[in-house]
Amino acid sequence: MITLEDIEDMSALTRAEIDALAEHEHVTAYDATLMGNYMMKVHHGPQRVNEMICEDIRAALHDGNAVHAHELFAVLRGFIAEHPEAARGAD
Repeated sequence: MITLEDIEDMSALTRAEIDALAEHEHVTAYDATLMGNYMMKVHHGPQRVNEMICEDIRAALHDGNAVHAHELFAVLRGFIAEHPEAARGAD
């Protein structure tokens, strides 16, 4: 049987990135994995993933949760390093 971990391992995203998408979209990790993998393959999808993580960083800062904002910022840095096409202004 294929597990969630197997599906995450086949994804274009890391588990931390999947968790960030799940948080942003209020969905399960399974749904976030499928959505994220799809988004990484469509035009401007990687930029949208970038925006989602940035929106959650802003929300965490607004809520006064600097620790979570820092965690999400680390996820964002890793995401941009691995997927430079996701950076703002990338074409």
